[in-house]
Amino acid sequence: MLDENITVSDNSDLEDIAPPELRGYLSKWTNYIHGWQDRFIVLKDSTLSYYKSELESNLGCRGALCLKKAKVKPHEFDDRRFDVSVNDCVWYLRASNPEEKQQWIDVLESFKVESGYGTNSDSSSNGGGLRRHGSITSLQSTGSHGRTSRRLAEKIAELETYNDLLSKQSIQLQHYFDVCIASYPQINDDIAEAIDAVKLADSIDQKKNLNELRATSSSFRATCSATIATVQHCVDLLKRREKQARSAEELYMALKNQLNEARLASKPGPDYEEGPHSTLPDDEFYDAVETGFDKMEEERCARVSSPTEVTRDEVELPPPAIDNRLTVHPLWAEIDRISTEQIQAAFEGVGGEIGWQLFAEEGDMRMYRREMEVDGMVMDPLKAIHKVRGVSAREMCHYFFNPRYRYEWETTLETMNIVEAVSSDTLVFHQTFKRIWPASQRDALFWSHVRAAPHNTYAVTNHSTAHPDYPSNTGACIRLLVTVCLACRSTFPANETPGRDNITTSIAYCSTGEL
Repeated sequence: MLDENITVSDNSDLEDIAPPELRGYLSKWTNYIHGWQDRFIVLKDSTLSYYKSELESNLGCRGALCLKKAKVKPHEFDDRRFDVSVNDCVWYLRASNPEEKQQWIDVLESFKVESGYGTNSDSSSNGGGLRRHGSITSLQSTGSHGRTSRRLAEKIAELETYNDLLSKQSIQLQHYFDVCIASYPQINDDIAEAIDAVKLADSIDQKKNLNELRATSSSFRATCSATIATVQHCVDLLKRREKQARSAEELYMALKNQLNEARLASKPGPDYEEGPHSTLPDDEFYDAVETGFDKMEEERCARVSSPTEVTRDEVELPPPAIDNRLTVHPLWAEIDRISTEQIQAAFEGVGGEIGWQLFAEEGDMRMYRREMEVDGMVMDPLKAIHKVRGVSAREMCHYFFNPRYRYEWETTLETMNIVEAVSSDTLVFHQTFKRIWPASQRDALFWSHVRAAPHNTYAVTNHSTAHPDYPSNTGACIRLLVTVCLACRSTFPANETPGRDNITTSIAYCSTGEL
């Protein structure tokens, strides 16, 4: 669908190809209260703009970035997110899937390359990029690095002078020895005879060059010593310069990290979400979560329910007996054991040594919680007790079990798939829940079983399971492990037929979850 929004001119008659254009919906992070919001993003004329929706695109954009100077960076862990920044202004964007994200990045990067602002080496080699060249002015700065550079330049100039002197002095010495050898050709190449010949020449015909020779030899020796000292000085300066450069780089990185931390502290981004490295304060975290739930509740209240085709007296209720297809399924032993345990625990008392603590009460509804440890993990079970009139236990469990009504009461639900229809009373579900920033998105995979029990009791039990087609914690969602039971028991006066006017159903809801 996104391909239709990309318009690139491909006329062979045109010498210059028009820059790519792209438009479509992406999620843009707004702030820690509202989190991610869908926005209409448009790339056109070297500008990246965003609008609240496509319908408002003719009313003026809400923000824009010059793409020529922007940096496009894929997120390190989130395979659907990428960031576009110009200096301190950063847009955190998220596509609906990795392929769409990569398509946006490719178009943005290709635009930068075609406009001559690419960051790779190819753009500078063909003249399209910008290169920064060194200069004598930049070397001769006023800092310590500049002073070191000036001293090094001075020593190099000295070495050039010494090189000229050594060349002239060596030529003079060589000329003197050539004259000696020419005067006494009978002398062999033996070292001792050569030395004697020099002494003889000095004592006979070469006395006139003796003073000049001694002066040249002394100058040659002094020049060699000065050259060696200057070379050693240059080596020391280079070592000092390297040390200063390394220290400057370390200081730069430290200051850069401090600046990034300060910016994030003043403008928290989407990376300030739950996790061991989160620095988002607890009060802001829970404010954001509560705001997300409030928004979902507003959406639920604003929805207009479609008219039902049948009344609740005509719906297909759960079977009064266990379906035989379930008893031969591999999950039967687990389903039977856990369902029996959950029904028994649902109607247990809340007093005594059990440890349930009342934390909410409204009318007939009471909510309890307690702390318990299972296999070294601290659990936080929840139990709610309530009464409704005019509805049977069988109808309540049907409404809770049947996937037809799941979206009506599960307001946090984003998607729901029936993985396996085991029998008429047992289904395997995979559900993903709406992400409420800053918490990570959750999903759950569980079997759901509805059954009848003695004393006009019906119960629905949901318990996490595994399936090869739905592995846990492999995508953007964190797997939520749950054990939930909704147990309902109907009562009505003795010797009376149950009806809407005389039936009362006690509801016990128990939930235990972990990550």
